Amino acid sequence: MRPTIRDIASAANVSIGTVSRALKKQPGLTEQTRIHVQKIASQLGYNESNLRQGKIRRLTFLLHRQHNNFVASPFFSHVLHGVETACRERSIVPTVLSVGPADSVMEQIRLHEPDALAVAGFMEPEVLELLTQTGKPVVLIDLWAPGFRSINSDNLGGALAATRHLIEIGRKRLAFISGPLSHYSIAQRALGYRQALFEAGRLFDPRLEVTLLPGPELHLHAATAMQTLLESDSPPDAVFCYNDATALAVMSICQMRGLRIPEDIAIVGFDNIDAAASSSPPLTTLAVDKEALGKLGIKLLLEDALVQPEVMLPVELIQRASTLGN
Repeated sequence: MRPTIRDIASAANVSIGTVSRALKKQPGLTEQTRIHVQKIASQLGYNESNLRQGKIRRLTFLLHRQHNNFVASPFFSHVLHGVETACRERSIVPTVLSVGPADSVMEQIRLHEPDALAVAGFMEPEVLELLTQTGKPVVLIDLWAPGFRSINSDNLGGALAATRHLIEIGRKRLAFISGPLSHYSIAQRALGYRQALFEAGRLFDPRLEVTLLPGPELHLHAATAMQTLLESDSPPDAVFCYNDATALAVMSICQMRGLRIPEDIAIVGFDNIDAAASSSPPLTTLAVDKEALGKLGIKLLLEDALVQPEVMLPVELIQRASTLGN
């Protein structure tokens, strides 16, 4: 395997930053330290052309395997398109790497030979820790973790707007169908739902909040969860779903049971995927500029992280017939 900056740092008993400065011949080190690091790098067979004089020429887009079904979950396909557009404008070659917790992530990254990494959606904390040890620039897209530069949509604000909308149209029992709360964006949406209820003086009813288990077929789990909610003693008259794919599955279950939308039950999604506008009835949702997330993520990656380490993009409530009728 090709040695990395991390390997050199370990062998030389110095930090990754020290190795990077020594190999790039940057100031801030003694000549003795610089010679020591360069000697260790040479002994390990490190190719200094990997540094590419600080220029980013190759980027790897990391996506958790649970996100890589672009047909069932099209959100990240739009994010990837934004990343590809931004890379093309800057003569950066992007590659896509789908990983899971059991994979040898570091070995896969070495095979891609990237100068920088863009991580989209959920990723286990231990994988993020590994990425810091590569010494490569990293940006998180639709994800947040301390110490990383990141770009996100206003998930909390969007959930506030969705829940307030349902309250304003007179709904009394507002359910929330959530995805795994280990996902930063989903946890923020759950928080926004609860905060809107609190602001309106509504008591939080844990029976009306359902958290789906992680898995490749979340839409099927959502359908089962909705059936359970409808069969309860006090079924909801409104449902806010953490994303549009879930909301469309919920809508199908409600219609199969003979419920009128929105007269009997109002439904709101999140993300504004293409299918949201063409559903019957069209789905009220929060519009997220998914391609901008990808484009601006690359822009943020190339900037000085001390200038703007975190960026948040606004979202817009798109009111359609699933809450307002025809």
